[in-house]
Amino acid sequence: MRTLITLLALLIFTSCTIRPEPIVYGEDSCHSCSMTIVDRQHAAEIVTKKGKVYKFDAAECMIRAIPEWGDDKIGMYLVTDYAQPGKLVDAEMASFVVSPKVTSPMRANLCAMKNSDRAKKLQQELEGNIYSWEEIQHHLAKN
Repeated sequence: MRTLITLLALLIFTSCTIRPEPIVYGEDSCHSCSMTIVDRQHAAEIVTKKGKVYKFDAAECMIRAIPEWGDDKIGMYLVTDYAQPGKLVDAEMASFVVSPKVTSPMRANLCAMKNSDRAKKLQQELEGNIYSWEEIQHHLAKN
């Protein structure tokens, strides 16, 4: 009986683990627009506080989908580091570059960078603007 209780407790605690899932490029679909996720430089994920993962083909799709849950139900926001295709990073800590020279899947001309120094270099190279997590949400809400 004690073993059964331990196993049930373990199942309960591990079933709600908040962690990202790898994106299967070419197979997974965007939760927001249903496009197949193929671009390794722009994909994003939301992980709810209950551990449910939602995948997106672009950060702009993810940001526009936030009202679906409300910020208080989301455990993690993840975006792909533009400099490291396929690597998800914490969106709240990332810097976002918007430039007409960036071709993102949903045409927001947006990319994310984990490192703010690299974002500044990219911004100068692409002649774009840099935004924080909060700022990019407001920018996309206006456009």
